[in-house]
Amino acid sequence: MGIILPVTLTAAAAAAIINIWLSLRVGQMRQATKTVHGDDAGGPLTRRMRAQLNFVENTPFVLVLIAAIELSGRGNPWLAWVAGLYMLGRVAHGFGMDAETGTKPRMVGVLITMLALLGLAAVAVLIAMGVM
Repeated sequence: MGIILPVTLTAAAAAAIINIWLSLRVGQMRQATKTVHGDDAGGPLTRRMRAQLNFVENTPFVLVLIAAIELSGRGNPWLAWVAGLYMLGRVAHGFGMDAETGTKPRMVGVLITMLALLGLAAVAVLIAMGVM
C-alpha cells in the first residue's frame, strides 16, 4: 500500500520541525533576557514569541487545506511546491521578526503566508463547486 497523503505528511513534519525551531529561539531569548515568565514588553523576546504564535495561528489552516486538496486528488504536482514555499516563508518570517523594524524576510514571510492561505482556500472552493 502506498503512502496516503504524502504532501500533507511531509508538510506536517516540516511544520513540526519549524515550530520546534521557533520554540528553541524563544527559549534562547528567555535565557538572554532572563525572563522566566511573560514577555519583555515589546522587546526581542516578545518578537520571537509573536513569530512562533503567528506560525501556530496560520499553519493549521494551511495543513487542513493541503490535506483536503490532496484527498480530492487535485493537488499534483503544484501542491507540494506550495507547501514547501509556505514553510520557507515561515522560516523567513521567523528570522525577520528579530529586527526592531520591518524587514524584507518578515515581509516576504507575511506575503507568502497570505497568498498561500488565499490560494489554497480558493482552490478548495473551486474543488467543492466542481469547477476543478
